[in-house]
Amino acid sequence: MDEQRFNMSMRKFLKEVGVTSQQAIERVVREEGLGGKGKLRVKMSLTAERAPLDHVVDGDIDLG
Repeated sequence: MDEQRFNMSMRKFLKEVGVTSQQAIERVVREEGLGGKGKLRVKMSLTAERAPLDHVVDGDIDLG
């Protein structure tokens, strides 16, 4: 396996996940008028088609 190629591909994927996820959260907070209303409970689930990957991250985002 080419470690450098693997790492670059993974970083590209994670960057896209981060950017698009932030945009989606910002959009829903704006559209639903949630700003300044406590915390938003969120969950991110990561799965893979050909591998036994099932990773879940739960968290709270402070809405200011």
